Amino acid sequence: MNPIFNSFDTKYKNPIGAVRETTNVHFKIILDKKIYCRKASLVLLDDTNNKTSYYSMFWCGDLQDNLEAWECDFTPLHTGLFRYYFEIDTDNSRFPIVRDICGIGKPGEFNKIDKWQLTVYKKEYSTPSWIKGGIMYQIFPDRFFRSNTKKVNIPKDRVIRDDWGGEPVSSPNEHGEVTNSDYFCGDLNGITLKLDYLKNLGVTCIYLNPIFEAHSNHRYNTADYSKIDPLLGDEEDFKNLCKKAYKKGIRIILDGVFSHTGSDSIYFNKSGRYPFEGAYNSRDSKYYNWYKFLNWPNKYRAWWNFETLPELNKEEPSYQQFVFNENGIIRKWLRLGASGWRLDVADELSDEFIEKIRLSSKAEKEESLIIGEVWEDASNKISYSKKRKYLFGTELDSVMNYPFMNAIISFIKGADAANIMDSILTIVENYPKPTLDSLMNSLSTHDTKRILSVLDERNIADSYINTININSGDDEHTFRLLSIAVSMQYTLPGVPCIFYGDEAGVYGGRDPFCRSCYPWGNENYKLVDFYKKLGRIRSEQSAFAEGDFIPYVYNKNFISYMRKNKNNCIMCMFNMNKHVYKLDLPSNIESYSLLLGDTDIINKTLFIKPESFAILRCL
Repeated sequence: MNPIFNSFDTKYKNPIGAVRETTNVHFKIILDKKIYCRKASLVLLDDTNNKTSYYSMFWCGDLQDNLEAWECDFTPLHTGLFRYYFEIDTDNSRFPIVRDICGIGKPGEFNKIDKWQLTVYKKEYSTPSWIKGGIMYQIFPDRFFRSNTKKVNIPKDRVIRDDWGGEPVSSPNEHGEVTNSDYFCGDLNGITLKLDYLKNLGVTCIYLNPIFEAHSNHRYNTADYSKIDPLLGDEEDFKNLCKKAYKKGIRIILDGVFSHTGSDSIYFNKSGRYPFEGAYNSRDSKYYNWYKFLNWPNKYRAWWNFETLPELNKEEPSYQQFVFNENGIIRKWLRLGASGWRLDVADELSDEFIEKIRLSSKAEKEESLIIGEVWEDASNKISYSKKRKYLFGTELDSVMNYPFMNAIISFIKGADAANIMDSILTIVENYPKPTLDSLMNSLSTHDTKRILSVLDERNIADSYINTININSGDDEHTFRLLSIAVSMQYTLPGVPCIFYGDEAGVYGGRDPFCRSCYPWGNENYKLVDFYKKLGRIRSEQSAFAEGDFIPYVYNKNFISYMRKNKNNCIMCMFNMNKHVYKLDLPSNIESYSLLLGDTDIINKTLFIKPESFAILRCL
């Protein structure tokens, strides 16, 4: 049965998804002749100027089954967001056609109009080709691997741990503060020593949590942007890591924390650690205008009111010069070997500030990558009452993709597949294709519980730190759930990002327990091998780089889709039912081969086993 409208079908909207400015977009709706439509209109709301426009649709002939088609065209002349629906006039009534689940149109009411979104981005917008089709690996540097290289100038107030794999300190000190001052001493040389391991996983990009000098193990309280933290190594170690990684086809991107610094930094110097006058020490400090004092020195704006994280005045010209100019921080570390930046708390940075980061980065390295930390749909994000312009082509290349993470976890936990597909399709529809192909798709990060702790049905404590033991019945079931989640992560649009240790079976609850040490020597090797297999599939199948995403069958606890380009077609199927799911392949598929999964195939019918998945190559 033909729907009235389907925004994911080129028969109704061509092209589908976001479009470049000045691209002609063709719309078609299909109506039952029995309603006696006298007039049909495309109603378009321009978010840029809050203007509503009506475009008359033309009757384009009768169709089979007593249906008729109405069509029109629209050409957006500027970037921004447009929202649309359709309006139908009959002899006796007027009613809207509104967006239903998965982009399907349905008759609605004027007092509640769910609109479609059309994102329009700059003609020349592109994202780095090297990230597409690859695999990212996120490393919390203190906890990945320690080389035991001798370090110098280590601050004496750091607690050095020699119990690799021990539980991170989470208790407050005698002053009631959680200082994050215990260090397991993972370092840059340790990462260099494990590059072959990462290469074998299929990794093509390493995302490093902050590496600059800072007085906590997480290093989000930057003390000196111009120096590597002494426990991690030095500038030569960083250059060596980037050089050796690049030779293996692996790029390095850094965490840019430009919203705030630490109070214990050369710029603020509240603790008096440095022999310089920081903003806290003197109003004559060259850094004084970098901060927002309400009553100097003890009252100042701080990130989420954490006094140890004074907020930076991002509009201050001297701070901008420090970050953006030819010898500024952005370009310095790209020049030394980095291939891009992940921008911490992008919502705290203005559109103009992010634009300058992009200009500075691309001036140094045209193929540098700019990823933003945005937890919601970044195409229509509103922060601090302002509509953001992240994805219109002048700011971010892409974002951390928490919507996909949430969708995958919800599906594994029993959410209806139609709702999950709607969540996925919303991002596919709203994001520019260059952004979509570069998405950072994680299942765990340093800010979330580990995926194993989320999926394990035993309701284990956050502080439980262990590796999965698939010889136990409980863990075997968790392994099955994880394999489905990871297979979705690896096959959806964008780039899968492994949080170090997830592939080895590491558990961990909320911060700091998700930030435990990689279990060298105690990995779950079956799980590591599983990740390697998925890595090989991604590298061998070109559809995962920039191929289209095509929904197939989705209902209740089953979801399937295709990834397809002109040379390659992959079918991906995920069954969360407790029973076998029977699925017929499309009639135009002539042959196929099972790449990975647990299914029986008879002719063109698949029998996907309970709580399992299948990935097929189709010809």
